[in-house]
Amino acid sequence: MSTGTALITGASSGIGAEFAKLYAAAGYDLVLVARRLARLEEIGADLTRRHGVRCEAVELDLSDREAPRTLAARLPNASVDVLVNNAGFGRVGAFADSDPAAVERMIAVNISALTALTRLFVPAMVSRGRGGVLNVASTAGFVPGPLMAVYYATKAYVISFTEALAEELRGSGVRVTVLCPGPTTTEFQTVSGMQSARLFRMPGIMDAASVARAGYLGLARGRRMVVPGPLNKLTAFAPRVSPRGLVPRVVRLLQQRFH
Repeated sequence: MSTGTALITGASSGIGAEFAKLYAAAGYDLVLVARRLARLEEIGADLTRRHGVRCEAVELDLSDREAPRTLAARLPNASVDVLVNNAGFGRVGAFADSDPAAVERMIAVNISALTALTRLFVPAMVSRGRGGVLNVASTAGFVPGPLMAVYYATKAYVISFTEALAEELRGSGVRVTVLCPGPTTTEFQTVSGMQSARLFRMPGIMDAASVARAGYLGLARGRRMVVPGPLNKLTAFAPRVSPRGLVPRVVRLLQQRFH
């Protein structure tokens, strides 16, 4: 019998695809959302074959303002028990030289769609007295990010929003967790223009499966924040004890060095 339904955005590859494997193995039916329908259907068919769960593939561009409502309208009778807001992307480069349309898309996917989907599905979870929301942020959200200014800022929003929501829903039966991975081997590098960056060739870089498992277990255990990996924990802690004005300078130097 199904454990429930897990809705996972950005599920066509990387951490999102690994989340799909974990929730299918736990007996959840899946709603998989991304822009690549063929890839979603391939993943869903494999998980149905392996675990006997139902998988619905939804082709959707979350940079479209109407996308969250379109998705909710497709699931009028389906209770979403776990919402995994994993979709997101970044771009490297100076803000003054950035493509305004790309900036708007990034904010739409990383912030607006995440917020809207959470608002659409959380009330029913609260009414049932159970459910979970797992928002994927980044260690980038702990610091200002020169040369990736908007991306870092969007992840700071995700961290702040999730921690606040977790406190609001404390005692409701709905768990809320923010996952803050560091550099992870996924398709993110290609999308963000970082495929040749030395950052992703450093020792200690985590793989998508390990990151997804950390987030999955963190939500199951009711943890508000998960920062997987010792190096990532250091990255999250160091800015708290560093001079505020020094942090963006250091981040900029690291960006220039690694990218």
